[in-house]
Amino acid sequence: MPIRTEHVFLYPIDWPQLSHHVRFVRAGGACEHCGRPHGQRVFHLPDGIWWDRKRQCWRNDQGRRVRRPTENVLLQGAWTPVVLACGHLNHNPSDSALHQLAALCQRCHMFNDGPEHRRRRWMNAHYRRALGDLFYGPHPVLGAGWITPTPLSMLDDHRIETLSR
Repeated sequence: MPIRTEHVFLYPIDWPQLSHHVRFVRAGGACEHCGRPHGQRVFHLPDGIWWDRKRQCWRNDQGRRVRRPTENVLLQGAWTPVVLACGHLNHNPSDSALHQLAALCQRCHMFNDGPEHRRRRWMNAHYRRALGDLFYGPHPVLGAGWITPTPLSMLDDHRIETLSR
């Protein structure tokens, strides 16, 4: 996964070698959470169950062997190429200790980072609203359409009274 240019300074200078070591030496070219192999196309169902071609069995989203699905897998399933990424388990790119890194496929990487992405999205929206209140008042004027209006529930009671006049 490419690193954004504004975040390059957070990673160690030997990040490509460290990432390669975690993905291919330590993990052996497979996701450390579900076991999906790097560089292969995997047939999977929407609930995370996938077909392990090497061992000829169905596996769940944690890599454990499961029974054959009862639904029509040809209608429900899809093929996806697997690409491993070296993910930070604690979401801190400056902490590159080996016990904080994991080789993750796209699906496991998004499940691992999902709560952090939601938190950052909420913080960014909160900052935009705060900037809008600071510079434009509770309702943006023309030219400030990127700032969402502050909901009345977030305003103080005395500001609501002045807005209603």
